[in-house]
Amino acid sequence: MSLLLPESGLIFWMLLSFGVVFVILAKYGFPLITRMVDERKAYIDQSLAAAHEANLQLADLKKQGEQLVAEAQKEQARILREAMHERDRLLADAHRKAAQEAQKELEEARVQIQQEKEEAIRDIRRQVAILSVGIAEKVIRKQLDNQDQQMAMIDRMLQEVAPSQA
Repeated sequence: MSLLLPESGLIFWMLLSFGVVFVILAKYGFPLITRMVDERKAYIDQSLAAAHEANLQLADLKKQGEQLVAEAQKEQARILREAMHERDRLLADAHRKAAQEAQKELEEARVQIQQEKEEAIRDIRRQVAILSVGIAEKVIRKQLDNQDQQMAMIDRMLQEVAPSQA
């Protein structure tokens, strides 16, 4: 017996055992292995399809997010414009009210100054009248020191009053 050439009996039993194992594997093992490989392939295909769908949804969500951001920026710009208009309106109202108040206070000051001026003029006229009466009294006393001058003055005043009543 040679080391490289097996005997025919050994070849027969090896072929027979190989055939039995092959038939058993072909009947029970290969379909199971093929089914598992097919299931695994289907699972991988399904996962790839789900990943593709997830990518599409993610892209759609990203697009929607960008649209929301754009809308938010537009809304922000609109709100800022409205706030600026409101600020300008409030400033204009405040300026107008301040001008009205200043005009009102100026008018009140003018009225008060006019009243004080008139009061001062009345006071000056009163003082002038008092001084005039005092001066006139002193002048008349000096002129009417004697009895004859007093009588002449009384006659003259009566004559002035009499024609005006007639």
